Amino acid sequence: MGTWPGDPDPHTAPELDRSALVVVDTQVDFVDGGASPVPGTTQVVPVIGTLLRAYRAAALPVVHVVRLYTGDDVDLPRRALVAAGSPLVRPGSAGSQIVPALRPPGAPDLDPDLLLGGGLQVLADREWAIWKPRWGSFHRTRLDEQLRGQGVSTVVLAGCNYPNCPRATVYGASERDYRVLLVSDAISGVRGSHLEEAGLLGVRHATAGEVVRELAARADRVTAP
Repeated sequence: MGTWPGDPDPHTAPELDRSALVVVDTQVDFVDGGASPVPGTTQVVPVIGTLLRAYRAAALPVVHVVRLYTGDDVDLPRRALVAAGSPLVRPGSAGSQIVPALRPPGAPDLDPDLLLGGGLQVLADREWAIWKPRWGSFHRTRLDEQLRGQGVSTVVLAGCNYPNCPRATVYGASERDYRVLLVSDAISGVRGSHLEEAGLLGVRHATAGEVVRELAARADRVTAP
């Protein structure tokens, strides 16, 4: 099983052929024109789209992790905002949907009843959506179960607002002994200091172009006579 090229530590080096792409909070309300746009998220959408196309072509798993705010099951800093009637990622709303450019062709709208009930929604072959009630993608979700079932050893992470949900997801993945690769130009809000901090946990980082090229090179090696 090949690991990330040039990585000196075989125990933490990403294994792309056993990886899943986890895309965090890339919903309409968090991009420009939404109810609560996060700076830089609109700009990384095309980069995330490139990653998604590469993962779909490689038939590797993709999980879109989303927020849905309803009732009292909301993270504490936003609970009063939601209780006051904020439209932010309300179940069934247009703003709660995955950004159209990132949805697989023919994908249905998110099913809030299924997701809020803890289910995984199939969006396409080997591509799912899952709801997380707090910052981290593993907290009170079936993400770990789903990844283990797909034989995944490596989480490749992209999405919205690194200091909040992607960062918490890094810790959740590391706690569960996944290898983690941050796609540095496919996550809004990420800084060099964040990459250094994550590196202390054995987390690696690369650009989307590097990931796409390595996926293509692995495919070529598999098909070579």
